[in-house]
Amino acid sequence: MTTLELVSPPDLKKAMAKTAEEIEEIIGELIPPSTLTEAVIFDSMRYGSLGGGKRLRPFLVITSSDLFGVNHECALRVAAAIELVHCYSLIHDDLPAMDNADLRRGRLTVHKKYDDAVAVLAGDGLLTYAFEILADPATHEDPHVRCKLVTALAKGAGAHGMVGGQMLDLIAEHQPFDIGAITRLQRLKTGELIAFSCEAGAILGRASPQQHHALHAYAHDLGLAFQIVDDLLDHEGSEAQTGKSVGRDAAAGKATFVSILGAERARAQAALLVEQAARHLDIFEDRAELLKAVARFVLERRT
Repeated sequence: MTTLELVSPPDLKKAMAKTAEEIEEIIGELIPPSTLTEAVIFDSMRYGSLGGGKRLRPFLVITSSDLFGVNHECALRVAAAIELVHCYSLIHDDLPAMDNADLRRGRLTVHKKYDDAVAVLAGDGLLTYAFEILADPATHEDPHVRCKLVTALAKGAGAHGMVGGQMLDLIAEHQPFDIGAITRLQRLKTGELIAFSCEAGAILGRASPQQHHALHAYAHDLGLAFQIVDDLLDHEGSEAQTGKSVGRDAAAGKATFVSILGAERARAQAALLVEQAARHLDIFEDRAELLKAVARFVLERRT
């Protein structure tokens, strides 16, 4: 039995569904409906963050926090914060100035549901609110822990993380990238937020440097595998299957893991990465079974 088979798919599916339900509930509470004159901003923030998605990043926060016995409500607030940042990035990524996508999670993108200006503000609202949540004493009683969370998420989401990766993604439409450049692009654009999601549990739980490093290494390989599979889905999938627009990278003329390596080599590389990711967690022994199973989920996902 391999490390990736320790937790059966139904068990993982049940655990992820539970987290998704909890995230849906807490985001609904954090962003309630409004009757103010500017209610459309809250409506669009809710539309862009509720009602779908794998909630993978929140699940990584919750599961990594469980390794250290972190209070569940504290972990849930951090999980909600990272999901708000992720949803903001999707809203902005879908804009006409970026990917110009019509579908996200099986329904109209925020700028199609409302308009471009509202979508920009909805993303801005979600991003800034995420930091308000992390800075709130309700998230953790220790201000040093809260500061570490804020700093880590700012680095992961900013110009040296996701935003920098998005800039590289735009440059890739006009400039040829080799495999090294694409790997760096995806590490920044996708991998840094996944890394924060895994390391958040270590920050909340005041983990040892060795434990923190193990989660970082796991997240690095997991994030890269996630993006390779994303490229495969964009290349091979359909809108009905993935719930979002496909074929955008090829239409934009962007180099991807698939365009450089080919589908089969890309799929083999993703499989190698998830095996490596699982091995990084051996330091936690059986307590990391769910995280190891997530690697298999990332490899086999179809949305």
